[in-house]
Amino acid sequence: MKKSEKAMRKSVFNFTVNTLMAFCMSALIGIGFLIKYTLIPGQERWAIYGGPTELFWLGMDRHQWGMLHLILGFVLLGLLVLHILVHWKVITAVYNKIIKEPLIKKALVVVFIILCTVMIIFSFFIKPNIEPIKKGSGRQVTLVTNIPITAM
Repeated sequence: MKKSEKAMRKSVFNFTVNTLMAFCMSALIGIGFLIKYTLIPGQERWAIYGGPTELFWLGMDRHQWGMLHLILGFVLLGLLVLHILVHWKVITAVYNKIIKEPLIKKALVVVFIILCTVMIIFSFFIKPNIEPIKKGSGRQVTLVTNIPITAM
């Protein structure tokens, strides 16, 4: 295979990966807005529609759209890893040009890896606060506006 053909295939591959990443990011943003502002949760539905209602779009409720959101997030993560692997030489070359000191270079890599790992896995190690729902009162919501204001 000629060098120009190999370069063209690599360019097409990069373009395809980048296009798929942009599509996934756009879909994630759109579905996030759909879940947040259109397929609103039960308490807000009750207030707007005056009773217990279910909201659907294209035959799916907010939880099903949430699952699609999660799946697209995993697809985007896979594409991101692929993107990084394909551009690894460029990433390391730029990093080596920006940061000259070997000790600082290694320290930043270690800190970056630790922070990324913590952000990815923290949710598997936390325990949620568990509070019983009082009968007949539904979900209890604490608003910042409930803070008592003292007279001046």
